[in-house]
Amino acid sequence: MTRRTFVIAIDGPAASGKSSTAQMVAEKLGYLHVDSGSLYRAATAATLRDQSDPSKWTEQAVLDAARPVELRAARTSFYPLLEGRAIEDEIRGGEVTDNVSRVAQMPRVREWVNQKVRDAAKSRNVVVDGRDMGTMVFPDADLKIFLVADSRERAARRLRQRGTPASQQMLDDETMRITGRDARDAGQTVPAADSVMIDTTGLTQQEQVEQIVTLSKQRSG
Repeated sequence: MTRRTFVIAIDGPAASGKSSTAQMVAEKLGYLHVDSGSLYRAATAATLRDQSDPSKWTEQAVLDAARPVELRAARTSFYPLLEGRAIEDEIRGGEVTDNVSRVAQMPRVREWVNQKVRDAAKSRNVVVDGRDMGTMVFPDADLKIFLVADSRERAARRLRQRGTPASQQMLDDETMRITGRDARDAGQTVPAADSVMIDTTGLTQQEQVEQIVTLSKQRSG
């Protein structure tokens, strides 16, 4: 059956503002936001509950641990549940953050995430963000956006998001972590050929949201 919903796919490297921007775009348009990264984090959290040593994780172990994870629609977004419970605080914790890249590199886990995201878009207009959104998950998305930003700017945003007063050393360290994450994620952070590239380095979040909303309205007629 041909998909009739409207899909906006937002891709980009770590800390480029994909999720928060996608959430705001969804709210302005009356769509639902799907954060694919929250599913990778939920799978990571579930596996940490089962196995404390990430170096021993296998794809099958992660998939088995993630079996109770589901996406539930709320007023403005889908959010993950684990064994029927909300886990937002748990999936944003440091241990999950340190290990989510390991999980996201597993091909079968990526397909598990991608299928859950596709299922969410079957009957809803959605704004989806994460890895492979415009290439693998929704190659026929109505609008594809690829956000980019300078690594130091992304590091500064990440520190502001944490509410941490940023010293020069902290900014240097976070920039190094961001560039390391970029290297690990390089194969999964590739823009689709028909993506609209938006460099957000010098933009406010409101400005980038307005650009995407305008493009969406143009595409949707």
